[in-house]
Amino acid sequence: MRIAELHTYPVKGGHRLDHDEVVVEPWGLTGDRRWMMIDPDGVGITQRDTARLTQFAVHPRPGGLRLTAPGLPGLDLDEPVDGPKVGVHVFRNKPEVPARLSVAGSAWCAEFLGRDARLVWQADPTGRTIPEFALPADRVSLADGYPVLLANAASLDAVNDWLAEDGDDPVPIHRFRPNLVVEGAPAWAEDDWLGGRLRIGELTFRVAKHCARCRVTTIDQETGEAGRQPLRVLGRHRRIDGGLMFAVNLIPDLAAGVTAVLRIGDAVTPME
Repeated sequence: MRIAELHTYPVKGGHRLDHDEVVVEPWGLTGDRRWMMIDPDGVGITQRDTARLTQFAVHPRPGGLRLTAPGLPGLDLDEPVDGPKVGVHVFRNKPEVPARLSVAGSAWCAEFLGRDARLVWQADPTGRTIPEFALPADRVSLADGYPVLLANAASLDAVNDWLAEDGDDPVPIHRFRPNLVVEGAPAWAEDDWLGGRLRIGELTFRVAKHCARCRVTTIDQETGEAGRQPLRVLGRHRRIDGGLMFAVNLIPDLAAGVTAVLRIGDAVTPME
């Protein structure tokens, strides 16, 4: 079993970046979901309600990033290290997370979305804890809840077989927005990893929980168009503990200040 794909999503809800190798920090892959668009209440804007987020691209650069979108001039942004401090919520009614406001980025995002929106940056990723299946010292970026999402390519093949039986088109792995995609494991092998550890390259990860899927999986990540699948087929075949499950959430075994590197082709091994 090996890593087949590596992805990050610098702005939460935005288009992915593909990597040959990536640095892992205690709170996730470097640069992953450290930026987020928020509404006037400080709540994160995601593809759950705004599929247009699929239509902008992020180009990282040292100390910042560049945003581009059709019909808009590109914008180079520095990390707002001295930007106004704001409290934001990854989900409504969830604990507040400290962040810094990007004034220039907020104007661009509001124009892009055609609504009142601001752009924030998580300056201190040690400020957000993980509510369940975690140790007290574990931290996470502005991801939904866990530092890393791993998907199994063979499980996607199984989903696409079910879709074919229904006469529906296959879906790509990117619908599930994973950080790591592994190949060489049987379909649904990840179910047996829950509560254990995986060695991936030179690093170990705790397998915290299944990932319950939402309507984002029905959105074409290139066009922004939404359909009905794969949620309907997951509802028939992968309803577990009240959720429609695909992929698993991981927590890296890393102390504060320690990093590691993952590369395409790294071995992935369940630990006893």
